[in-house]
Order: sequence, then structure tokens, then C-alpha cells
Amino acid sequence: MSAERILVVKLGALGDFVQAFGPFAAIRGHHAGAEITLLTTRPFAELAAASPWFDHVWIDDKPKPWHFARLAGLRDRLKGGRFTRVYDLQTSDRSSSYFRLMGGGVQWSGIARGCSHPHANPLRDAMHTVDRQAEQLAMAGIEAVPAPDLSWAGADAARFGLPRPYALLCPGGAPHRPAKRWPAERFAALAGWLAARGVAPVLIGTDKERQALGTITAACPRAVDLGGRTSFPDILGLGRGALAAVGNDTGPMHLIAASGCPSVVLFSHESDPTLCAPRGLVRVLRVPSLDGLESAAVEAAIAELTG
Repeated sequence: MSAERILVVKLGALGDFVQAFGPFAAIRGHHAGAEITLLTTRPFAELAAASPWFDHVWIDDKPKPWHFARLAGLRDRLKGGRFTRVYDLQTSDRSSSYFRLMGGGVQWSGIARGCSHPHANPLRDAMHTVDRQAEQLAMAGIEAVPAPDLSWAGADAARFGLPRPYALLCPGGAPHRPAKRWPAERFAALAGWLAARGVAPVLIGTDKERQALGTITAACPRAVDLGGRTSFPDILGLGRGALAAVGNDTGPMHLIAASGCPSVVLFSHESDPTLCAPRGLVRVLRVPSLDGLESAAVEAAIAELTG
């Protein structure tokens, strides 16, 4: 058994999880012979288990403070792991509370009060997620965070039988934050512009985006609706084959950008791209209100990225 037993904590959400791929790779490289466990939430367990970075993937069902039996079970599991070091990449109140849950004696990289390797930068919350995590790891002795090798990831998109070339459109976003969504009618106009140039618009989303997807396909019958049909590996595979992608500030756009696809990501006042925009071959368009973003500006950004 390895002398080193490492726990990495990253619970979500999807965009944040994708932006931890580099730190995951850095931790594995630094602790090459260690037994490394990831504590995450259920939506990301399958993707994490397929990666080369972890020996074990544990699911955190995030028990409430009054769920005494479940909280005790989590405590016992964390203590039973006999971890020599923990990298808390979530750095939330919840994940910091696990430091206390484990008894506080373990080496801990994060922001938990009294931890051995604190990310001691008072301006950490003003940093981009990628830069913040890199600095946190540097303070814990991991000097370099490489771009992750994602050759292991991604399903074969050929099963969808898509026409070539195609572009991905992601009209979705958090249902409780409608200001982060470009109007579906603008996505429909963009789909028509792509189709007129011989590029098949391919729609990505969940059943929660059914109304927006329906608006687009009604206006542009040549659009291919993959709503509710794509897993995370599917999205990576589709991104690898796409000419370009356009979407709101939403998790799937992080996956698509991570695949290397030229991507245009749309931001409103609701979120700050300097803190969370996808990295890669990405063009960010930010306006105070996405209702005021005209299709022509997005078309110009696509032309610039793909020209």
C-alpha cells in the first residue's frame, strides 16, 4: 500500500469541475505513487472514474447538518480513509467544514481555519478560478499546473450521424438565473445564419431547455436537436469535431472549450468572465443585458475564430 493517501475535494458545479482538470493532473503528477481519492458529487463521478487522475471516486451526497446519521457516516468514511493530505479545491464553507469533521489533524490545502497549507491570499476571490487554484497548489508545494491531457476523454460522436461541418449551440443555463441566457430567438437567427453557410447547427441542452430548443428548431428546421441525448463524454467528443460553438455562461461550454473547439461564450452582468470564463480558444462577449446582444456581433466573433 502506498505511504501517501491523498484526498481531493471537488464537488461541482460543472464549469468549476472542468476548470479543476489541470489541478487534478498536477496533483497526480506531484504524488505519482500515491493512492488518490476524489470526493465529488454524483453528476461528476462517472467522468472522474474514467480519468487517469484518481484511484477511487467517492460520492458526497452533501448531508444537511440535521442529517446526523448521514453526517456521521461521512465523518467515519473520511477518517477511515487515513489520508495523509487533503487538497480542498472546492474551498467552500461545506468543504472547509470537513477539515473539522476529520478532526483537524490531517495536512490540508484550502481555506479551512487552522489548516496546515492555507491559500493565504486575501484577494483570492478576485482571481480567475484557474489562477486561484494554481496559486493554492503552489502554496502547498505543487509549483506547476499543466494543461490536462484529455486524450482519455470523449465519446465517439459518429453515433449521432451529424452532417459536416457542424457548429454547437448551447442555449441553456441555470433556470434560476434567466439573465444569463441569450434569447432563444437570437440563437434561432444564428442557427439560420450558420445553415445558410452550409454549417449544420447542432443543439446541446437538457430537457429543461426544451422550450428554447423548440424555438430554434421551429425557426431553423435544419438544426439538429440533441437535447437530452448527450453525456459529458458525448459533449467532449462533439466539441472535438465541431467547427465552432456558441453558448451562454454554462457548464457545457466549459467542456466544449476544454475539447479545443473554438468557442464564443456569452456573458451578462450576472457573471464576471474575469473570474470564471472558459480558457482555451475562446472569445468572450459580455454586455450588460443579453437582450441587447445582436446576432451580428456573435456571427462576427465566429468568423474571427474560424477564419
